[in-house]
Amino acid sequence: MKRPLVCVVGRPNVGKSTLFNKLINRRIAITEDIPGVTRDRLYQDCEWQNKHFILCDTGGLEPNSEDVILKKIKEQVDVAMENADVILFVVDGKLGLTDDDMEIANYLRRTKKPVVISVNKVDSHKTPMEVYEFYSLGYEKLNIISSTQGFGLGDLLDEIVKEFPKNSYTEKEDEITKVALIGKPNVGKSSLINKILGKNRMIVSDIAGTTRDSIDSRVSINGKDYIFTDTAGLRRKKNITENLEKYSVIRTLNAIERSDIAILLIDATEGITEQDTKVIGFAKEQNKALIVAVNKWDLVVKDNKTYKKFEDEIRTKLSFVQYAQIVFISVKTGQRLDKLFEAIEIADENYSLRISTGILNDIINEAIVHNAPPTDKGQRLKIFYTSQVSTRPAKFLIFVNKIELMHFSYLRYIENQIRKNFSFISVPIVFELRQRGEENV
Repeated sequence: MKRPLVCVVGRPNVGKSTLFNKLINRRIAITEDIPGVTRDRLYQDCEWQNKHFILCDTGGLEPNSEDVILKKIKEQVDVAMENADVILFVVDGKLGLTDDDMEIANYLRRTKKPVVISVNKVDSHKTPMEVYEFYSLGYEKLNIISSTQGFGLGDLLDEIVKEFPKNSYTEKEDEITKVALIGKPNVGKSSLINKILGKNRMIVSDIAGTTRDSIDSRVSINGKDYIFTDTAGLRRKKNITENLEKYSVIRTLNAIERSDIAILLIDATEGITEQDTKVIGFAKEQNKALIVAVNKWDLVVKDNKTYKKFEDEIRTKLSFVQYAQIVFISVKTGQRLDKLFEAIEIADENYSLRISTGILNDIINEAIVHNAPPTDKGQRLKIFYTSQVSTRPAKFLIFVNKIELMHFSYLRYIENQIRKNFSFISVPIVFELRQRGEENV
């Protein structure tokens, strides 16, 4: 059985995202006093009294707006509510009832879904007269809260879980592989997610920066589940002027941190840029499995040397992540998306690869025979023992006689020998040096 889905809806600037953050106890949704900040659907795990459910934040509803982006926000809210088990309707208790609140309430009645109303921004225990206006919406109980102060949230959660279907699955799901899509604005990240899902999960437009939050979607590839995170495109620092966009950069970096695999999407018509190297460099620092996906390959005029030339250019500019897989795709036509899925499966499998201690030491000893360890001031480096202590990423502990004798070039040589013998395509290798006599891990 699936966990219940609770969808947070309301007009702009009533505090939906602040409430969302408070309920999940993390700052995931962007909160700013600008209408239209949350554009796509945000999904996060939530728990109350040992009952686990999924909480969905949505963009602000303006029922009668003709704005293109606001119309697309409404489409996203419609999809979210269609899949919801419970709808959490948030209104502004400080401002009082508005015509838009009335329109939304009428719309929610037509969904036939259970609705829990939350009167937000009541920051004192004395209930303002404006709150009582909301009884005219026809709801039997008003849940009076302050999302900023945390007032009334326990009672609100009690009301929400009461509405869960009786056969709901309420235990936490197993951990699954997380894939972050990273790159500059307008390279096709949201379009790729929509193509994979076969529906308009993300808002897609020709306006750079349309995606501001990091958006999670569950995807099944060849029978295995993944969580794909679409991130806001990272621009050069001098182009980041709005506070809102600065927050989006933080969300992108956080999305990389909690991912297992990072896919750098680049535009084939532009090639690799300085900003691409910076964002994949951050993913490398976080020891994530890496894939470079070259999108819009259908727009490139090709001859028999184009592919090799393009790949060589990427390898040169991304020389610090030589282990990353490179895949050429077209999101628009669907060309070679199967190759991207194959690359994801390879990266996921290699990220969990573990080498037995005996075989590992045989490889290291053979490498030492072919290329003796370096010396310094008459002292030669001795490698006594090597073991793999963890996966995701692969971490190797090397016991030596003196750490200072291990030159970075010789450590790279050892890494190359390990990669030569085992399939660590797409994944980083981490080393930790210990002098003999130190405690084992």
